[in-house]
Amino acid sequence: MTTSELDRFATWIEELIRRRGFDIDSPRGGGRSRLADEAGVHRAAVTRLLQRQSMPDLETTRRLAHVLEVPVREMLIRSGRLTEEDLPLPSLRGASAPSWQLTLEEAAVGLGVPPEQRAMFIKVAGQFLPDAATRGSVESR
Repeated sequence: MTTSELDRFATWIEELIRRRGFDIDSPRGGGRSRLADEAGVHRAAVTRLLQRQSMPDLETTRRLAHVLEVPVREMLIRSGRLTEEDLPLPSLRGASAPSWQLTLEEAAVGLGVPPEQRAMFIKVAGQFLPDAATRGSVESR
């Protein structure tokens, strides 16, 4: 892991933490403590990440992803630990595509749409589907 990878990841996660309502800029560190408590991790792990001293371990990354409502896959890729090739998404096209349907709710979760914005996502995305009968799901092609 290079310093620039750690800095890039820390910059991204800082913005994500702020958007989720954690005040990490307070000199007293209340937002950092609250984030650590909600994630069930040590405050020092959060502090070390935000101070660009070290990358969190896998379990801490998983717990932070859950609290920050972002897929663990995205956290691992953005951290530089793994690549998109290491963690491929299932194909929705081609002859070997599975015969399952992806609902708009599942798509929203998979894309990391925050829970409070999912209803709007589903409403907007549903407008692009061929007819009202299929608005709840998208068939693989």
